[in-house]
Amino acid sequence: MKIATLFLALASSAAAFAPSQQQARNNFALNMKVDEMPGATAPLGKFDPLNLATLGSESTLAWFRAAELKHSRVAMLATTGYLVQAAGIHFPGMLSSDVSFESLSAMKPLDAWDAVPEGGKNQIYFTIFLAEFITECKGTHYTKGGPLPTIVFPPIDFSTVNPEQLKTRQNRELNNGRLAMIAIMSFVAAANIPGSVPALAGNPMF
Repeated sequence: MKIATLFLALASSAAAFAPSQQQARNNFALNMKVDEMPGATAPLGKFDPLNLATLGSESTLAWFRAAELKHSRVAMLATTGYLVQAAGIHFPGMLSSDVSFESLSAMKPLDAWDAVPEGGKNQIYFTIFLAEFITECKGTHYTKGGPLPTIVFPPIDFSTVNPEQLKTRQNRELNNGRLAMIAIMSFVAAANIPGSVPALAGNPMF
């Protein structure tokens, strides 16, 4: 889980730069209809039963979308990390003087997190805090017209991608992230509440 959490911090750091407020607004298109935003795909299209998209201003909608992106990326990394950890795949050697990576790999992922020394947990927390601090303080903020968070590790330049192709990729990222959010919640529930997820009942990984 430590590996997944560390990648979480790297992936959640984002570039939020725009040369001017007006150009930034053109980049994100705050006035875009919700039905036209990436993520509104078949068969459900726009799925917003609580009408959260209309709750507040355009800045609120930008904040909701940025939060969904970050949570999606975190969930995809968490799901992958959970499966890798549960499968017994680990680094060789020692995490600390009295905790080995092998011993953590033999535990359920949530138990492995509990076994990580406080110093290790604090390093992870600090890395996440630093990444989020940089994201929120660099350039024009996305709630003020700046671009939405992008993955900066590894650095990927999407400026030359065809707009239609880019939207397709954004749809895929959002839909995979939404599935990952359901997956990681199911894993956590199955590990802590026996029988809460029938499909995972009796699986030794949980």
